[in-house]
Amino acid sequence: MRTYYCGHLRPEHIGETVTLCGWVDRRRDHGGVIFLDLRDRSGIVQVVSDPERTPDSYADCEKMRNEYVVKITGRISRRPEDSLNPKLPTGEVEIYADRVELLNGIYKKLPFPVANADTEAVREELRLKYRYLDLRRERMSRNLRIRHETIKAMRRFLEDEWDFIEVETPMLTRSTPEGARDYLVPSRVNPGEWFALPQSPQLFKQLLMVAGCDRYYQIARCFRDEDLRADRQPEFTQLDIEMSFVEIEQMLDVNEALMCHIFKAVRGIDLPRPFPRLTYAEAMDRYGTDRPDTRYGLELVDVSDLVKDSGFKVFSGAVAQGGIVKVLPIPGGNDAISNVRIKPGGDLFKEASEAGAKGLAYIRVREGGKIDTIGAIADNLSPEQKQELLARTDAQPGHLLLFGAGDTATVNKTLDRLRQVVARQLGLIDESKINLLWVTDFPMFEWNADEKRLEALHHPFTAPNPEDLDDLKNARALAYDMVYNGLEIGGGSLRIYQREIQEKVFEAIGLSEEEARSKFGFLLDAFDYGTPPHGGIAYGLDRLVMLLASEESIRDVMAFPKTQQARCLLTGAPAKVDQPQLKELHVASTYKPKKD
Repeated sequence: MRTYYCGHLRPEHIGETVTLCGWVDRRRDHGGVIFLDLRDRSGIVQVVSDPERTPDSYADCEKMRNEYVVKITGRISRRPEDSLNPKLPTGEVEIYADRVELLNGIYKKLPFPVANADTEAVREELRLKYRYLDLRRERMSRNLRIRHETIKAMRRFLEDEWDFIEVETPMLTRSTPEGARDYLVPSRVNPGEWFALPQSPQLFKQLLMVAGCDRYYQIARCFRDEDLRADRQPEFTQLDIEMSFVEIEQMLDVNEALMCHIFKAVRGIDLPRPFPRLTYAEAMDRYGTDRPDTRYGLELVDVSDLVKDSGFKVFSGAVAQGGIVKVLPIPGGNDAISNVRIKPGGDLFKEASEAGAKGLAYIRVREGGKIDTIGAIADNLSPEQKQELLARTDAQPGHLLLFGAGDTATVNKTLDRLRQVVARQLGLIDESKINLLWVTDFPMFEWNADEKRLEALHHPFTAPNPEDLDDLKNARALAYDMVYNGLEIGGGSLRIYQREIQEKVFEAIGLSEEEARSKFGFLLDAFDYGTPPHGGIAYGLDRLVMLLASEESIRDVMAFPKTQQARCLLTGAPAKVDQPQLKELHVASTYKPKKD
């Protein structure tokens, strides 16, 4: 039906007669001359019709309206000098339409403007309900293209440069513990039994290593029934990678090369290598988080030893109870941040409270190294302690020192949150920077206070550091996360490949021998048949594309996403089903609507 895409036309095509198909982006009538901006997925080109030069198309062009689907045949001409459009790739040419054929019109009022020239903000609920219209818009079309280019770059690198093969793993599998909630699927032919949709292909890709696959990857669909945020969805996509006979250095090297390839192919950016590395302990100590944004400073300083014997009971009491005291030094904070913002009712106090802190102590540094404060902090520090505090924090006149005191997790969470808020508010973040880094040496386990047991920090198939095997519960994991400007985009590890170590890990997280056998017997059995050392990583594809596209939500880089309530506004899913369907599946709902 067509000879070119709209956005592909250039001056070298001048003189050709072409046929184009697409949507009318805009129609403009300039005193007897009609201009149509014709749009398809490749871009826009200008179409012209006037009663003298193109009489056969003029009457039809008069009838055109925005979003009509049309087929246009005409000759490519050079635009007059006074109408060149450098903002468009096709801005040097236009088409004089000999024939215009209406393929389909629109028969309802558009719920929102679609034309590229329109910048009107549209409610997300409306965009999701009419997603097919939203995807016509330039922004969303661009995002889908970036997603495609990212996946294409991944495939080319892994297949052509490293000889990976793509293997599909099952979508219907069994429910296993140590993860988020599963989406469950009842089995009609096995009454009373259930499949689970995969949260990841973790176990299958390890079994592929047992099978001798050696280098596997998959663009994998995954499902998690969890509370949602801007960068989470109930169904999502990840790039899944696994390699046999590999050590950590090779895993990191391959994945750095992969990421450099993606950025070059998609954004034209050359990333420097090697990527910086932080151990988990270093990241938590300096930034209070295992996914630090290193585009700016504001590093935390531990002063627990300095204040453990001070007369300020909030500090000394925190240390005595096994907690810590840390400082967030803020250059220029005296002028930028008022006392009102730090006190109860202020925005920074609120941020600290939401992170679990009971209060927010602070010190202001004046000229000559003078310390003043509201409250009892400075009064309970000796001159020597004050000088040491200034030295450790490298505080200069104008610095504001915010303190966190309490259990380690709460202090880190509080100051990490404040660090990010302050950096945004003070304009300390260089948005043009791309800081990629590795965080390594994670703990194997963390304490689950609700269930009173250890649980795997990543998953229970992560290999412990061989140096720590004698103290497994406090062991470091052979794990690594890739962090991009403060967001984790990928995480992986070397895997356990010996049955006796896997059984010890199951025991450490509270699984009995019977439970381990019931849930993971197939994996344990596989380890008895010659399992090679192996490791892998998984990238959140949606999150990576979101960052590459400079968007703030993964919903804007997915074709048909769910809302934050896990609903599809386009199709109305989830929805009720007929009772005969439930009966056939041997399922009954126990849900009872709340009474008004």
